[in-house]
Amino acid sequence: MAHAIRFHETGGPDVLRWEEVTVGDPGPDEVRIRHVAVGLNFADTYFRTGLYPAPLPAGLGVEASGVIEAVGQDVTHVAEGERVTYTGSPLGAYSTERVMPADSLIKLPEEISCETAAAMTMRGLTSAYLLRRIHPLRAGDTVLLHAAAGGVGLIFSQWAKLLGITVIGTVSSEAKAEIARAHGCDHIIYYRRENVAERVRELTGGKGVPVVFDSIGKDTVAGSMASLRRRGLLVCFGTASGVPPLDAMQLAVHGSLFVTRPALADYIAEPAERAALADELFGHVASGRITIEINQRYALQDAVRAHREMETGRTTGSSVFVL
Repeated sequence: MAHAIRFHETGGPDVLRWEEVTVGDPGPDEVRIRHVAVGLNFADTYFRTGLYPAPLPAGLGVEASGVIEAVGQDVTHVAEGERVTYTGSPLGAYSTERVMPADSLIKLPEEISCETAAAMTMRGLTSAYLLRRIHPLRAGDTVLLHAAAGGVGLIFSQWAKLLGITVIGTVSSEAKAEIARAHGCDHIIYYRRENVAERVRELTGGKGVPVVFDSIGKDTVAGSMASLRRRGLLVCFGTASGVPPLDAMQLAVHGSLFVTRPALADYIAEPAERAALADELFGHVASGRITIEINQRYALQDAVRAHREMETGRTTGSSVFVL
């Protein structure tokens, strides 16, 4: 019998339930996939808490990898027995198997395992669009990246190094600083005991940075804006501490700043663009230019514990559920 993690009400980690589910045959343009590994992402908590609304009861998770067991009518770009990965709607990746639309699947190169894919598809594609689509960054640029020891942070810093971009990263502890440095982060700011904007100004000769990549939200937005140079760009790509209140007048006060709140879905919606970003990501990982650290592995039945550890900052790098 197939199983899945589901929730019938929004709230803390305890609302998650391990349940038996029925998985039928795929219909037109669908496949049935047997999961080998499932990605654990902070964005999963947004659905669980209700920050991102979902009809209840609901499954959880938007990232996984595995093997196609059956294909429906009109499916041509993937076949039974192939290994694939995916990230994006619909919810339901926290499951042993599922039926889902075929058009969101990405074929896995032989060099990349299912565990690695589940640990990097969302984080890697996020790093890809942040570095390659949001702003025309050039070699020699310096950027500020919050949560530099997180899953996105470790991939982002390695990729930035390949592009000749200097990364100033914020972390909460010495242990996380060591991890961030090992993955290419050039300068560390301990955001709990240092003034982030002052340190950024020191490191940039008083100029500030052209772009801040902020996945934290409410707790960091003020320091992020104060770290930007005139007409700089604030990229709010996550809200780990809550949705930041943005006063448009503050954008003017801090130097005619720009702000964007991007979502990965809008950068991989077109098959050609998704393929281009995925090919670049997979090429770096397959060649060893970017390494993917899986620092936490959980059984899918342990989703409650996994969410608790993730929300309390006890995880670093990528986390996966292994089936």
